[in-house]
Amino acid sequence: MYALILAGGKGERLRPLTDTLPKPLVPLDGKPILWYQVEWLKQAGVTNVIFLVGYRWEMVREYFGDGSKFGIKPTYNVETRPLGRGGAIRMGMAHVPEEEETVIVLNGDIITGQDPNEVMDFHLGKKEASPDHLATIQVVPMVSPYGLVDLNQESDVVGFREKVELPHWINAGVYVFDRAMGPLMPELGDHEVSTFPDLASQGRISAFKSNRFWRSVDSFKDLREAEEYVRETQPGTEARAEGLNK
Repeated sequence: MYALILAGGKGERLRPLTDTLPKPLVPLDGKPILWYQVEWLKQAGVTNVIFLVGYRWEMVREYFGDGSKFGIKPTYNVETRPLGRGGAIRMGMAHVPEEEETVIVLNGDIITGQDPNEVMDFHLGKKEASPDHLATIQVVPMVSPYGLVDLNQESDVVGFREKVELPHWINAGVYVFDRAMGPLMPELGDHEVSTFPDLASQGRISAFKSNRFWRSVDSFKDLREAEEYVRETQPGTEARAEGLNK
């Protein structure tokens, strides 16, 4: 089974770490984000990973090499000019053999505790019910970035709440695609503002609701919370990733 990882991000909000590293190689408890993602994908039977790379892409190749130490067969698809996430996925899908019917796609900066097999089974169930179904996205609850103040009818403060889940869902950057999604991706630009709305209007895309841990590592706060999570859940993460801190 094949997977694509969008691993070309610069991660400017994580500077100075990303002055010398591409964002997906930023370490969490000694191992890069991509290491956790590859291990996550392997749970779903992924054997071939196509890294969609750009900024400092050679470091991704240096870390994973031929993939033998990680139990995968990697391909490094290098953008010579920025294509946007949709354009990168379209180009990367060209490396997926025609006989592969289903592909997992990840943003290269997310950590999740969701079982990938549950997302895959959901997608295949949708596909079986409707052959025209092409894509499933994992969604997670939107959490208020601010603390909430609870008031009574007399405007007295009766409590405070942090990290409140709002009645909305956000895109978690985890996708399961039918192979036919390749040509539907934009050659340049973002699939979330073009391909996804088109599929939604046609009833060909669905959402898997996940309440498991999820972080998009966009800030040092995210980095700290993701690191706390992997320390609690991943055995053996105390070993430093070789070469990342040279």
